[in-house]
Amino acid sequence: MATFRPTFCPLFRPLLCALVLGAGLTAAAIPGAAHAHGDVTPQAVDTSTLPQLGKEWKQENPYRTGPAHDEALRIGSSAYNQNCARCHGLDAISGGIAPDLRSLDSDCSALADPKKKQGCYSEIDQYFATTVRRGRTRDGRVYMPPFDETLTQEAVWALKTYLESRRPQ
Repeated sequence: MATFRPTFCPLFRPLLCALVLGAGLTAAAIPGAAHAHGDVTPQAVDTSTLPQLGKEWKQENPYRTGPAHDEALRIGSSAYNQNCARCHGLDAISGGIAPDLRSLDSDCSALADPKKKQGCYSEIDQYFATTVRRGRTRDGRVYMPPFDETLTQEAVWALKTYLESRRPQ
């Protein structure tokens, strides 16, 4: 009885060839397993336990301090894991696919003048909110999907609160 051996495996042992073929077929059968970047489907976030902020977007993170901070941190952690971790890394520690969001406002922390520091944080807040809402596209390729239709203002600021808690010490 003849043993089937694919023509592209003449030098391989049959078991090794079967393993290589099996791994290839498994990778092909799992969509997105090897091509995770850019295929994130935005997930809605329940922010009903946070103070509602209205339709007009705030210029700064309203949950940075105050009584809603801890709840925003809890919601932001969950929202990050649902929507951001796939590209930006677990615990906001980037694996190189997308920017490390823990250091987003690191330049602000180094400023000595309190007024300049506050202005810097405000600019970063606006940049962050705009980027999350509009996403990032370059040369017609989507690097980050827009979340404007999915995430509320409360969810975006909860995400920012979580990221602020992850700053390198």
